[in-house]
Amino acid sequence: MRRKVITTVVTFSTTTAAMKMEKTARESEFPGRLIPIPSEISAQCGLAWKCVEQSEEETENFLKKKELVWDGIYRVLV
Repeated sequence: MRRKVITTVVTFSTTTAAMKMEKTARESEFPGRLIPIPSEISAQCGLAWKCVEQSEEETENFLKKKELVWDGIYRVLV
């Protein structure tokens, strides 16, 4: 069984915003991946970006720098 760890998760209001995050992160080598929304969080599109080791602050800075649209940034056990 995989061990759960506290991780930074970004939610999006639309699937388009989530897909733009995935494309931008890949191009910028910002580690992470799209995952289904954890049950502790609710969001409209059902997708979230799971960060690898980035803090909430680092993640928010990246989102702002790349002018991406997000719904929320959370620390959850995933």
